[in-house]
Amino acid sequence: MIESTNKEYDIVIAGGGMIGASLALALSPLGLRIAVVEAVARGEALQPSFDDRSTALSRSTQRMFEAMGLWDDVISAATPIRRIHVSDRGRFGFSHIDAAEQGVEALGYVVINRVLGNVLQSALVKSETVDVICPARVVDIDVGGDLASARIERDRGHDQELAGQLLVAADGANSALRPMLGICAKKTDYGQHAVIGNLLPEKPLHNCAYERFTDQGPLALLPVADDRAAFVWTVSSSDADRVLGLDDETFLAELQEAFGYRLGRLSRVGERAAYPLSLSKALRLTAERAVLVGNSAHGLHPVAAQGFNLGMRDVAALCDCIADARSTDPAADVGDPGLLDRYAQWRRDDQGKLVRITDGIVRLFGSSSPPLRAARNVGMLGFDIIPGVRSLFARHMMGLAGRLPRLSRGVPLK
Repeated sequence: MIESTNKEYDIVIAGGGMIGASLALALSPLGLRIAVVEAVARGEALQPSFDDRSTALSRSTQRMFEAMGLWDDVISAATPIRRIHVSDRGRFGFSHIDAAEQGVEALGYVVINRVLGNVLQSALVKSETVDVICPARVVDIDVGGDLASARIERDRGHDQELAGQLLVAADGANSALRPMLGICAKKTDYGQHAVIGNLLPEKPLHNCAYERFTDQGPLALLPVADDRAAFVWTVSSSDADRVLGLDDETFLAELQEAFGYRLGRLSRVGERAAYPLSLSKALRLTAERAVLVGNSAHGLHPVAAQGFNLGMRDVAALCDCIADARSTDPAADVGDPGLLDRYAQWRRDDQGKLVRITDGIVRLFGSSSPPLRAARNVGMLGFDIIPGVRSLFARHMMGLAGRLPRLSRGVPLK
C-alpha cells in the first residue's frame, strides 16, 4: 500500500470491503494503478465487512484465493463444510448434499469475516500498485472522454480529485456510487431480519452445515473453530427487537425450539446482532466508464449463503475481461465500452439464476399456502431421489456451473 500523491489511476474502486479489496488484489498482477476508496476504517463498529459474522466460501471462491496466492492464509482459520443437511420444521424427512458424493474435499469453507479481512488487509499493505484511501468517500463524479473523475471527501473535510479509466462500484447494496452513475436498483423488502452470532452445541457438527426452514424463515448453523457453530436465524422484522433483547437463557430456549435437538442442547451463546433482509438488483451493470460488482449489483437473501460468492464471480469475470484486453494491448483502455459490455453479458445469466434460486427458496418455504406446502414436500423428496438434481444444485452452490473465469477455475491471471 503506497501513499502516493498521484491522482490519476487506471481503476478507482469505491468500497474497500471484502469484494473491493479482493478485486484490487486480483488485478494487482496486471500492474494496473488502483485506488480503493473506503468510508469506514477497519475495526470501527460501523464497518460491516470485517466484523465477527461468518461467511461461507464456495468452491469457486476457494479456487480464486488459491490463484491469488492467499488461500494458505485463509484456510488456516477456515472450517471445511463436507455435508449440508436441509430439513423443514414440522415435516418428515430431510435432504442432504455430501462432498464425497460430489467428488470434492469440501463443499465450501466457513471463515470469520474479521479473519478474512486481516488476510486481505495484509496483502494490500504489501501491494505496490494499490492505494487504499480511508476514511474517504466518493461524493461526486464526472464522466466523459478518456477518463472518469471522482471527487472524494477525506477526513477533516479535505476533498481530493481522483481520475481513472474505470470506476467500480463495490460499496454494497446501498451503494452511494450507483445512483451517481444513473443506475437504479429494484429492491424488495422480505420483512425479515437475520439474527446472527455463535454458540456451543452439545454434539459436534463434524463439518456439517445445517439449514432448517421454520415458520418465520430459515435457520442455519455452520461449523466454525473450537467446536462452535455460527448461526443465522431469520425472524420477522416485527419480532427482531424482541429476539435481540432476550436474555441468553431465553434466547437459547427459543432457538432450540426452532432448530430441535439434533445437535443436543445449545449453550454459551455469544454476542448477537441483527440486520434487515431484502433483495436488490441493479437494472443494469454498467454505465459510461463504470461497472457494478458484488452487492452494488445484487443483494441476496442469505438462505443459500451465495451473496459473497456471487460477488467474487463478478470480480473474476471483470478480471478476465481486463486481462484479455491487456494481453493483446498492454495499454488497452480498461473502461472501453466493449470490455464492459462483455462483462455485463457474461454476468447476466449467473446473477439471474442465483436471484431466482434464492428468492424462490425464500418464497416457497415462507409460504403458508397449502399448495405451496405440498410442492415443497414433493421438492424435498425429489431433491434426493431424482437423478442429477442434487448434483446440479450442488454445482450451482459451489459456483462451478456455467462458463467460469480463470480465477474461478484456480488459474492465475498471469
